[in-house]
Amino acid sequence: MNDQTQEPRSRDRFAIRLLYTLLFPPIYGICNFLVLLTTLFQFALLLITLKHSEPVRSFANRVISYEYRIWRYVSLNSSQRPFPFAEFPPAVEPPEAEVGFH
Repeated sequence: MNDQTQEPRSRDRFAIRLLYTLLFPPIYGICNFLVLLTTLFQFALLLITLKHSEPVRSFANRVISYEYRIWRYVSLNSSQRPFPFAEFPPAVEPPEAEVGFH
């Protein structure tokens, strides 16, 4: 094969990757807003009931893991496209058993 037949294919792949890369920062912004909302909800819940919501905490942790995957893809540190092109990721780290206020 000569170099001229390989160049368009690689440029096509580059263009597709660039389009996906431009798609994910707005999705990251939405996710960031969701994390902010869940954080505010958790603090309001703590203020009222002195307990946090484990499902909300788990959801926020998974969204944060998803944001991490987005930035790995956008910054060319990963070739795997994030959700919705792959499964929604599990949490990178589990939440701490009990969160203290020091």
